[in-house]
Amino acid sequence: MADVEANAPGETILTRDAALLQDTVREAGALAHSMFRTELKKWTKGASSPVSEADIAVNDLLETRLRSATPDYGWLSEESADDAARLSRRLTWIVDPIDGTRNYLNGHDDWCVSVALVEDAAPVLAAVFAPTTDEFFFAARGQGTTLNGAAVQASPGSVLDFSRVAGPKPMVERLNSSGREIKLHPRIGSLALRLCRVAHGALDAAFAGGNSHDWDLAAADLIVQEADGRMSDLSGEPILYNRREVAHGVLVAAGRDRHAGIVAHFRNRPLA
Repeated sequence: MADVEANAPGETILTRDAALLQDTVREAGALAHSMFRTELKKWTKGASSPVSEADIAVNDLLETRLRSATPDYGWLSEESADDAARLSRRLTWIVDPIDGTRNYLNGHDDWCVSVALVEDAAPVLAAVFAPTTDEFFFAARGQGTTLNGAAVQASPGSVLDFSRVAGPKPMVERLNSSGREIKLHPRIGSLALRLCRVAHGALDAAFAGGNSHDWDLAAADLIVQEADGRMSDLSGEPILYNRREVAHGVLVAAGRDRHAGIVAHFRNRPLA
């Protein structure tokens, strides 16, 4: 990202937006948490995707704070009408106000606020905040990943412990060459959190099934990368963001060596 001057002496766009992002995501998480486990209006969009008044309230807060401070940036959010103007913007906010809405509405802890700033198809700033478990992940391109302010890294090595792998069972079972029954990590309903668990070594690997979207992925992608991990499709190709098509196929995140082994496995045994 261009290290250009912002308004204050010695301040750059990167440092200004990093501070803005962290403050805003913390505020959004506090709002979501204040509405958690209360009676909420809710409805369904599309075939089966739940939405609540909390999703909309958090989205409104994020949009107001971020867009007023950065009016020249594009905007892509799960809970906003898509504006094609984002495609011509060099910098775009990509937002999931509440990732894991179904879990949120069911009173489960695994949900989060997920926001990334994307430059030319790649994330450069990312924040994922899970208020109920007090986990705040933050990453800036080239500066590493922190969890609650402490630097974290993906677990090293190439061996797969299936109890530390999360994702759709049919997908993970394709990695099992032993023929023995495997026990996977319990399901993590928030995809962003599932991927972020790789960044601090709680998981060895995590998969995203088909039909994930930019807002599910962009922040977690940078958080994993900056923790010496890798996140890609099964061929190893990086994920591109803020394109006209924002849906993605099957993806995997893992530490550097483990990711390379998983990608090699699927290159030799591609999905049908």
